[in-house]
Amino acid sequence: MNSLENFRLVVFRAVAEHLSFRKAAEELYLTQPAVSLQIKALEEDLATLLFDRSGPQARLTPAGEALLKYARRSSDLLLKAKQEIAELTGEYAGILSVGASTTIAQYVIPRLIAEFCHLNPRIRPALISGNTEKIVKAVELQKVQLGFIEGPPRSREVRCEPFLNDELVLIVPAAHEWSERESVQPNELTTVPLLLRERGSGTRRIIELALERQGVKANSLRIAMELDSTEAIKSAVEAGLGAGILSRWAISKDKRLGPAFNMVEISGVRFQREFLLIERKGPRAKGPASEFRKFVIARTSSTFRRSHRTAGKASGSHKRD
Repeated sequence: MNSLENFRLVVFRAVAEHLSFRKAAEELYLTQPAVSLQIKALEEDLATLLFDRSGPQARLTPAGEALLKYARRSSDLLLKAKQEIAELTGEYAGILSVGASTTIAQYVIPRLIAEFCHLNPRIRPALISGNTEKIVKAVELQKVQLGFIEGPPRSREVRCEPFLNDELVLIVPAAHEWSERESVQPNELTTVPLLLRERGSGTRRIIELALERQGVKANSLRIAMELDSTEAIKSAVEAGLGAGILSRWAISKDKRLGPAFNMVEISGVRFQREFLLIERKGPRAKGPASEFRKFVIARTSSTFRRSHRTAGKASGSHKRD
């Protein structure tokens, strides 16, 4: 939370963006009565109602709509002031708010944030995770300054640039009929139970597009279960519930590969993709977000890519061994 900003405006913006006192309370780590108290005090200061509470969902009144525009401008101005002061002193400080889709949040971004914050100890990171659609929406609404996603964004409100290579791979339980095979044909995927990410996931979209190019329609797949995380898919595969398709990053250091599950190639199909860094269109963010963006691009252009290729070769050798 920006310490320079009026606290009542912080609470107001949270309620206005969620149109929910409960969700605003969760976001701000407050109780719902505390949120209601702050809004009531702000309404008393302005001598007008900001929300219509008569329906099942809170709605902004015309006065609330007007205040929201200025509250957002106020927040942006205070953030720019802090950033400009940080540039003058050469010491970046404050909150770095980023969002990352699930696979990136689990296996890539924590290490990058840790290294960046080691170099910039006065920066406090704040990370949210979710599927690609959720992170794109968070960037659009300026809930985060930078987003890191696994698939192309379906939005004209953001710009993107690749920062890391990835490949999706097929894994099967060790006892599966395909476990000893080097490869399977794309149409064979319609004959076994599949464990995939939920709709709205960048991973899911990449899989469906790649298979459709091989003549395998999405509605012909036997989807046994949709799961909202890569770790859940690995656990379900290990339990023998089906075959899964997930990021090579997710298994590059998994000690279960071999004893619990194996990788199998899909002939003629490469689920290759680039992880994308996204920002809201307009002037580029300054301060911590700008520095972190430059750090990520420089960092992933060398060490991360080399370590991923090395890990991929090592993990691919389990079956041959």
